[in-house]
Amino acid sequence: MEEQKLTHFDEKGNAVMVDVSGKNVTSRTAVASGKIRVNAAVMEAVLAGTVAKGDVLGVARVAGIMAVKQTSHLIPMCHPLMISKCGIDFQVDRENLEIRAICTAKVEGKTGVEMEALTGVSVALLTIYDMCKAIDKRMELDEIHLETKSGGKSGDFVR
Repeated sequence: MEEQKLTHFDEKGNAVMVDVSGKNVTSRTAVASGKIRVNAAVMEAVLAGTVAKGDVLGVARVAGIMAVKQTSHLIPMCHPLMISKCGIDFQVDRENLEIRAICTAKVEGKTGVEMEALTGVSVALLTIYDMCKAIDKRMELDEIHLETKSGGKSGDFVR
């Protein structure tokens, strides 16, 4: 098995931003997802639109999209990217009291958008937590992960 080299360290072990200047611009897409477990009162309030802070999923969608655009400010070695598309969708599972967030990010660039998609999902879920914590502070974020990515030198990935 080929040894994987960590790309964010130089030969002396110093943290560095990866040099992408020699890479070709390609179309790149990443999809990430994660979920938040809530109690019945939170689920009912979210679906009924009775959370005091407003439209929970609408605000979480905007927060996730904003986070995608700010990823390079949050993750030290991420390149700033000109995002060409970003979307946050939600799947509500009433029976299991879970809300899944799915973030799709696209870019025409020299580096991928995996961190952006993961950041979008994380912030969308954190926003749900923030808006509903007055009802219940025991909510749990879980299973935040990359679903798929396409484009770039390393090719496609499907979880």
